[in-house]
Amino acid sequence: MEEVPLSAEFAALAVLLVVSAFFSIAETSMMALNRYRLKHLVAQGHGGARRAAQLLQRIDRLLSAILIGNTLANAGATTLAGVIAVRFLGQDKLAYAVSTLVVSFLIVVLCEITPKVIGATYPERISLPLAWVLGPLQRMLAPAVWFANLFARPLLWLAGVRAGGAEESAPTLTPEEIRTLVLESSNFMPKKHVSILLNLFDLGNVTVQDIMVPRARIESLKMDDDPDTIARQLVTSYHMRLPVFRDSLGDVIGVLHVKKVLGLLLQSSRLDKHALEALVAEPYFVPASTPVLSQMQYFQENRERIALVVDEYGELMGLVTLEDIIEEIIGKFTTSLPAPGPALHWGADGSASADGALPVREINRALGLNLPTDGPKTLNGLILEHLQEIPEADVSIKIAGVPMEIVHAQGRTVKTVRVFRPSEAGAPEEVLP
Repeated sequence: MEEVPLSAEFAALAVLLVVSAFFSIAETSMMALNRYRLKHLVAQGHGGARRAAQLLQRIDRLLSAILIGNTLANAGATTLAGVIAVRFLGQDKLAYAVSTLVVSFLIVVLCEITPKVIGATYPERISLPLAWVLGPLQRMLAPAVWFANLFARPLLWLAGVRAGGAEESAPTLTPEEIRTLVLESSNFMPKKHVSILLNLFDLGNVTVQDIMVPRARIESLKMDDDPDTIARQLVTSYHMRLPVFRDSLGDVIGVLHVKKVLGLLLQSSRLDKHALEALVAEPYFVPASTPVLSQMQYFQENRERIALVVDEYGELMGLVTLEDIIEEIIGKFTTSLPAPGPALHWGADGSASADGALPVREINRALGLNLPTDGPKTLNGLILEHLQEIPEADVSIKIAGVPMEIVHAQGRTVKTVRVFRPSEAGAPEEVLP
């Protein structure tokens, strides 16, 4: 029998190594393919993505075909390397040892490490074109796959593993993992969009008490005021809807839409209180613990824009509007409303001057701090809870590693606080002399 030329044997060995490398890179790239990106490409009508998605619907069959092809290629390369070694070194144990070492080195370097690293680095670029080749190969190897799965499936069943498709193999992301993905995409997405998405994640833990306008800052009408005072207040109001109280004690009558009063002001030079009260709508009260998302849904379903917030005893705490909720998501609007104070930001000396009535959440957002928000909602309340007493000016404290100095206190409240940028290493909470 005529011997096969040595050059043909080397060529066949090279082909087998290339086939082995092909299966290795196909396996790694298909398994590393981003399933969410794949769904997007399928929806865009990408042909290779559609083929890849079809293959991944039965991962057990795909892996079986790839592993069978890879195993056959490696086995053939090992056998052929032994034949070539025998031709050079003769029928000796050394020939088989040398051939095993050489072919093992070639398989590990050329057929395993290199292609798998490339496949893991560029999964989409590689797997989508290879999907056109893997489909016919899978059908060609179908009999071998079926036979191998006869033995593999019982073992998987005993191990409690159910072979699934792309839907089941796609990882389920938790809210915190999605939040991390959003943060990592900040290089590709405008910062404003990232901020809005992060605010949406935080919105599930926010209640109306966190974003409400406190009672002391509510602009309202009092029916026991004289008509001229009420009319002047209506004309100069910055808001379209105003809570209406019976008197200064806080007996709520309802909410008045300022636009409805224009007709009364045009009809008479003096405002009629009885006619004004007839225009007041029934108040809508909401518990302070109501989640913001639930409140927004109520506003949407009932076409409301304002709600009065009450505590567990039914006492008025403040009010919340649809605009307050929207601002919590997308940030403050640029409006004609008077600003409560200068913008909060770090100064050149590493400090910031904050009003004691500012919400803790707003301070955290503006200064990038992590002051606790599960207790008091304002900076004044946070300081009072920490000290357990009414403080005086020129007292320095540290809360959650953030140094603060009480600049001005009046009566039972802290009016102005100087907040200092915290050091990297957070020190324990303490009162500084």
